[in-house]
Amino acid sequence: MSEAEALLRDLVRIPSVNPRDAAGDGGETAVARHVRDWLGRRGITATLYEVLPGRHNVVAVVPGHRPEAVALVSHLDTVETDGMTVDPHAGEIRDGRLYGRGACDAKGPLTAFLLALAELAGGEPPSRTVVLAGVCDEEHAYRGVLGLLDTLADRPVVGAIVGEPTGLVPAIAHKGVVRYTVRTTGRAGHSARPEEAVNAITLMAPVVAHLAATAPAVAPHPLLGPATRSVTRIRGGTGPNTIPGTCEADVDRRTLPGEDPDSVWRADRAELAALGAQVDPPFTVDPALDTPADAEVVTALCRALDRHGRPAEARGMPFGTDASKLARAGIPSVVFGPGSVTDAHTAAESVDLTEVTLAARVVADALRGGPRCG
Repeated sequence: MSEAEALLRDLVRIPSVNPRDAAGDGGETAVARHVRDWLGRRGITATLYEVLPGRHNVVAVVPGHRPEAVALVSHLDTVETDGMTVDPHAGEIRDGRLYGRGACDAKGPLTAFLLALAELAGGEPPSRTVVLAGVCDEEHAYRGVLGLLDTLADRPVVGAIVGEPTGLVPAIAHKGVVRYTVRTTGRAGHSARPEEAVNAITLMAPVVAHLAATAPAVAPHPLLGPATRSVTRIRGGTGPNTIPGTCEADVDRRTLPGEDPDSVWRADRAELAALGAQVDPPFTVDPALDTPADAEVVTALCRALDRHGRPAEARGMPFGTDASKLARAGIPSVVFGPGSVTDAHTAAESVDLTEVTLAARVVADALRGGPRCG
């Protein structure tokens, strides 16, 4: 069994389902300890940092010729395992793929980063210092990466590669999100006398129809396409013979780079208020990513991909990542890793092991000091 196979299998075998806001860490800290110990056996010191009660990030540093750092950031947590058709934590290997929750998102990318760091530590020092971070809570409220920013506050970081399943494509842009709840209020009553009540679900119907039929009034992004707005959940009613007095709908508004989340919410609130609905303040706000294509970390990665015979054109992607939080803090960031997002979070999640190994080689090559990375 190759080193990549063994490491990824061991990581998948450690359950680390994000607990959301429940007590406990779901296993994130166990993964962080495994990363620390794996690196320690290769002469690389890694440190655990408590970000939330009982929930940790793990950070390791390989010194380079220059003190400015490039960060490799991937997450330790996974989504839930409900409905999986493969054993979520067996790490089964079949036909060159490793199966299990997190194999693709994002323990495959984390494995590639660990292998790259070990390679860099075992040879000529890289041109710049390399910081590897495994962070908690990416799948819920991204508090791990915010804690990492505090950890790195006194260290100059000139760029970051964020591990996610991109199919070995460098991604420099992704959408953000503003999620909020819309509510309509009627008057509850007996379903035998509906004329004496006001049905809140009926009041919600034109709101849902409007959201489905009316696109956000913003120009499309060249890499990401249009902004979108979707109703993702509806709650209303208390019983089959009661006219509901309240109805709620959750809305997922995908934002484009340059859109201000607060302005987006206020505009939607005014728009839906005209239909008689109330709009709560957002319960999730996540910024978009738009890293310049000529940022040094991007060009170094693209040149490494080209040297390995891989497509090197930077692209955009629709899902959010920790990269946007790093970029907002002034760290140019590119998203990169093995695996396809179409396999992430699925019933038979898996990753191609060849891609994991190649991702490690590409990342190590990019950080060794390409033409624009030294």
